Amino acid sequence: MDSLAPAFAHVTEWVFDLDNTLYPASADLFSQIDSRMTQWIADYLNVDRDEAFRVQKALYREHGTTLRGLIERHNVDADDFLAFVHDIDYSPLTPDLALGKAIEALPGRRFIFTNGDRPHAERTARALGILDHFDDIFDIVAADMAPKPGQAPYDAFLAAHGVHPRKAAMFEDMARNLTVPKALGMVTVLVEAPQQPKFKQDWENEKGGEIDFVTSDLGAFLTQLAAAL
Repeated sequence: MDSLAPAFAHVTEWVFDLDNTLYPASADLFSQIDSRMTQWIADYLNVDRDEAFRVQKALYREHGTTLRGLIERHNVDADDFLAFVHDIDYSPLTPDLALGKAIEALPGRRFIFTNGDRPHAERTARALGILDHFDDIFDIVAADMAPKPGQAPYDAFLAAHGVHPRKAAMFEDMARNLTVPKALGMVTVLVEAPQQPKFKQDWENEKGGEIDFVTSDLGAFLTQLAAAL
């Protein structure tokens, strides 16, 4: 890991995706959200769950998030959708003291940047015991419902917090969400699950030149990196 330290020596802004990044995909938390999205669509469009799932994934692929597609196609109430899909059981998450210590040791500011909403991010980070280690949370509401991987939410995040991208590192579980950060000059880290979670589609794993580093254990990666900086 010492050989990686030079790549991060200039970094003073640490930016983390939330779901399946700050906690492992094996916690299976997002599968609850995924299932509730399907149910919300089934109820809203009055279709069965198979059709709702098809619509959900098609909107997700085309618009960046299912919610963005629902807003553009059906003018849905975003607050109602977000409240419903994030009404989940957080008990699979337990405090990750090693991760918290590693995040706290990173030099500079630390942010959560998520396509979810702030209440969900706060509940998740609190369950992990790491909420107090972040300077702020930038959520889908702050991004005016424009999701990653589009350019707009990144520009909004950088402007809102005065973050210089060439002094930043971005940690994500989805390669396509690292394309813009890489182009902006951020150091990019893909947090990859050892096995593909059941809620992920094959196309979500497609990778290009947007990734600088890959890890399957964020806590171990940060612990060793923080010690080397």
